[in-house]
Amino acid sequence: MNSVIKGASYILVHTPDMVFYNGTTQTTEKVVNPDSEYLKEVPKNLRSYEEAVSYYPNQTYIGNVTPWELENVEFPWYDKKMESASRFGKFGEIMPEEEFLLLVQASDCFEVVELDKNFVAAHKEKFASNPIIDEDIVARVHEGFEIEKIQALVNDEGAEGLYFGHDLVGCVKKAHDIDQNLSAHVMHENLMSKASSVLALLYAVRNAGIEKADVEYVIDCAEEACGDMNQRGGGNFAKAAAEIAGLSSASGSDARGFCAAPTHAVIEAAALVASGAYKTVVVTSGGCTAKLGMNGKDHIKKGLPILEDCLGGFAVVITENDNVSPEIDLSMLGRHTVGTGSAPQAVIGSLVAEPLKRAGMKITDVDYYSPEMQNPDITVPAGAGDVPLANYKMIGALAVKSGDMEKAELKEFPVKHGLKGWAPTQGHIPSGVPFIGFACEGILNGDFKNTMIIGKGSLFLGRMTNLFDGVSFLIHGNTAADSNDSGVSEEEVKGLIAKAMKDFASTLMAE
Repeated sequence: MNSVIKGASYILVHTPDMVFYNGTTQTTEKVVNPDSEYLKEVPKNLRSYEEAVSYYPNQTYIGNVTPWELENVEFPWYDKKMESASRFGKFGEIMPEEEFLLLVQASDCFEVVELDKNFVAAHKEKFASNPIIDEDIVARVHEGFEIEKIQALVNDEGAEGLYFGHDLVGCVKKAHDIDQNLSAHVMHENLMSKASSVLALLYAVRNAGIEKADVEYVIDCAEEACGDMNQRGGGNFAKAAAEIAGLSSASGSDARGFCAAPTHAVIEAAALVASGAYKTVVVTSGGCTAKLGMNGKDHIKKGLPILEDCLGGFAVVITENDNVSPEIDLSMLGRHTVGTGSAPQAVIGSLVAEPLKRAGMKITDVDYYSPEMQNPDITVPAGAGDVPLANYKMIGALAVKSGDMEKAELKEFPVKHGLKGWAPTQGHIPSGVPFIGFACEGILNGDFKNTMIIGKGSLFLGRMTNLFDGVSFLIHGNTAADSNDSGVSEEEVKGLIAKAMKDFASTLMAE
């Protein structure tokens, strides 16, 4: 019987200071052109927290605006403000930077994070008032240290500064004297991913209506690598985040596959549950500081604020079939194999057309496709175009070629089967999974029947292979009732199997 999706969470963390101090575009510029005009312009073009909260795609990500409502907002969106926008949404929240730094410190298990005691005192009460943050996490927040000590660690010991409003308020120290994998920079990167994953896990448990003790396994699918000089990417982010989130019954491991990793991880989780290995598995991921302000140069050049100012995170709870929740159909998986090739048509064919053909379905039988859901507000000014729309055009063209629809219908395909992108360009975060929450809600409400989640990844970035990557799966309504209507229950099937085995054993003994 198929596994089901019990709930999902989506969180954002507004981190404008990390755009300037930790985003790769900006840190690289400081090395190659430290006096550049771009670096002078960055602080002037960073959005306030209120502006980030009132931004329509961000409100869509946390569930306050549906993808269909977003479509009705005039594009571009960066200059539009959503009135009465809320920090909290049905799927998660947009956490401000100052509170997130306290969560980062609470997520630190090796005393590498130090915060200014005045900063902690100013924001701890607000942090503790967040209903998703429990007492155990609050208790992990230290009182803090004198700012002079922190300043010395940054100036003399190579610590990575933590900033709020461009003021130094803390630091991340290196965890080893010579190991570059435990440098202050890498520790900072990994702790930000871990802490944002913790936030996503907390919301996922709440949204799924389960107890923390119910979670037996966690799979992290972020783009960071956790380890030391002897095992650079050894992990384990999953178990590390589960510890802080209070998932005391959980084990876990990491899955890595660039942007395709979330879809790989959901399939793996669904298979683990369907096999009976675990009853409840959570797929989770935190954000990526390196990609903050990634397209900042193009945004500023074209008069936009820097829109890549939020870390993203998500989590999906997958459980045994409860006869109600939407199912992940493991019989309909799309796979980009080693032999598929990297031509766009071959990629879409392997991920979309082939699994549907095996199931006797047409491309037009899928109500909605969720491929790379990048926000076009970010990608269009950067010259990358509207990424979701490009995917829908390819899928539509394949439908025409396969004879599933007429060429005259091609123009309407993105409208009928597509969605506007709303996810931040955090690499793995937009890759298919942002729609899972809305999809499950729509299927449960009877608004539509199914959706296909498509994850794609660029493996060549690691310089180990030139191969592309991708996987897909279909989510549809629960079919347990249909199975029960067959006239033979699951218990009856088990009884029949047991009787057959007994009869077979008797026959062998008689012989």
